[in-house]
Amino acid sequence: MAKLSFLAGFGAGYVLGAKAGRGRYDQIRRAYDHAKDDPRLQSAAGVAQAQAQAAVSSLVGRRGGSERP
Repeated sequence: MAKLSFLAGFGAGYVLGAKAGRGRYDQIRRAYDHAKDDPRLQSAAGVAQAQAQAAVSSLVGRRGGSERP
């Protein structure tokens, strides 16, 4: 079932991407390049990464510590 969902999502993304064309791709790419250099976004990404690491550490601690997650 998961494989079917993945294939359906991939197919839909491919079709929509093909319809959008190269111009839309370039527009999205420029927006991404601009956003990744934004210090506010980098700060938010750092906070999210720290929270994710804390959550993983908490889960590992509950499992017994030395096991790999």
